[in-house]
Amino acid sequence: MKIISMDVMSTGVIAYYVLISSRKGFLTPIVVNGDNPAYADPVPQAVILTAIVIGFSIQAIMLVGVMKLARDNPTLESNEIEKNNTP
Repeated sequence: MKIISMDVMSTGVIAYYVLISSRKGFLTPIVVNGDNPAYADPVPQAVILTAIVIGFSIQAIMLVGVMKLARDNPTLESNEIEKNNTP
């Protein structure tokens, strides 16, 4: 559940960033016939793509950690797992 909540939180942050960075009237940054109209900034798009990739890789690493913990501790209680793994 903690991994799913981290994923939901990450998706919410990305959705909020997309919401506040979107604006009407901007075009794709392609120059046609020497015109220089108002165009959309590609940097927020790159930041969002990077955040999605990083979020996916962090989720994969967390799932591998959970698989290792599940192999060593056959319980779903996080308190029991913490008690078994504290020195």
